[in-house]
Amino acid sequence: MADLPKGVIPHMTVNDCAAAIDFTKNALGAKETMRMPHKDDKRIIHAELEINGTLIYLNDDFPDFCDGKSRTPQALGGSPISLHMNVPNCDEAVKRAVSAGAKCTMEPMDAFWGARYAQVVDPFGHTWAFMHPLMKK
Repeated sequence: MADLPKGVIPHMTVNDCAAAIDFTKNALGAKETMRMPHKDDKRIIHAELEINGTLIYLNDDFPDFCDGKSRTPQALGGSPISLHMNVPNCDEAVKRAVSAGAKCTMEPMDAFWGARYAQVVDPFGHTWAFMHPLMKK
């Protein structure tokens, strides 16, 4: 058996997986490593992306496999989980994500814990947090 990835891998359900893959590439610099279309050729049953050396999994919503219930953040009224990224420049990460279609929900700020921090919500309802440490003078 091939080596499996270590750690915890977020697996996100979205309402348009192909568009979410494009967004993640454009906004976060992700590299697509796998895409498995469903037999209907309209939805993606599994996709793998690499961001900063870490994997995330994506799939289209499949209410037909979940007792007819949608599992997207929009259908659930949001998601209690945010995906955190340590980045070289928080402000630049926010600009890139917003230019790719995200909405800034927390402008970059110098946080009390010694970091530049911000949050965006992607077009699919997932929250992404960006942070870089502030240098002490």
